[in-house]
Order: sequence, then C-alpha cells, then structure tokens
Amino acid sequence: MLTHIDEKNRPKMVDVSEKSITTRIAVASGIIKMSEAAFNAIKENTGKKGPVLQTAVVAAITGAKKTSELIPMCHPLLISGIDCDIVEIPEITAFKLIVSVKIDGKTGVEMEALTGVSIGLLTIYDMIKAIDKTMQITDIMLESKSGGKSGEYLRVK
Repeated sequence: MLTHIDEKNRPKMVDVSEKSITTRIAVASGIIKMSEAAFNAIKENTGKKGPVLQTAVVAAITGAKKTSELIPMCHPLLISGIDCDIVEIPEITAFKLIVSVKIDGKTGVEMEALTGVSIGLLTIYDMIKAIDKTMQITDIMLESKSGGKSGEYLRVK
C-alpha cells in the first residue's frame, strides 16, 4: 500500500501522530568532481565568490532545515542538530560532503540529510562554475540511519 496516496488516489501527507518519539539520525554523502584548476581554487580559497567550502557547509545546513519546503510530502521538523564534513579527494580532484541530521521526533531525517548534501554540493558548483562548468555531482546517497520503526540501516561499503 502506498502511504502517500489516499483512498481516492490523491496525494496525502502521512499522519505520524500515532508514532513514538525516538532519536533519529541520518547520514548522507555526495561527491563533486572537478578540474584541477577548480580544485586548487577551492583549496587555496582564491575563488571570486568567497570561501567555497565554508559557504557550502552553511548551504547544506540551510538545505536540511528547509527540506519540507522543497519536498512536498516531508514533514516540517524541529531538528536537534546538523553536522557537516567535507573531505578532499585529491586523486580524483573532488570533494565529498557528508551531512548528519539528528532529531527527537516521530519521523526520520533521511530526506533532510540528502537535501543538505544536494544543496551543499550545488553551492560548490555555483561558486566555482566560472572556473569549471564540467563539474559532476555524483554518488548522493544515504550512508546510515537509526531510530524509528524500521530500525538501523548502514550502507555496506
């Protein structure tokens, strides 16, 4: 049975009022690959639009917080915390963004973590596209989740 369709085959938001409040954590990640010139500009902080990685972290946090405004069936959530990490991958001139979202609530935060990653990586693209329009955003995925009825999930590497 589809949870976002009512008996009249119309879209609906799932009613979570009967669910238990649990601590829920989701971690998502994604990669942005680029030219060596773009990679070095980010590392050396010489991009014309300012500090790329710091801005991407702020954008990722904002994206996670605004998920319910962007994804129609997501519930507005009172998020407890958002952590972001950016890892350099010099061998492929790329950066990996990891976003972790935590809540004590009745619904999961997978979409918030995935949206945070997406918005953060798009921000990197926006800020450095003058140097490299061929950048590729890849491998956006849920790494893990905990809490709720479905329990634990950990992506096998």
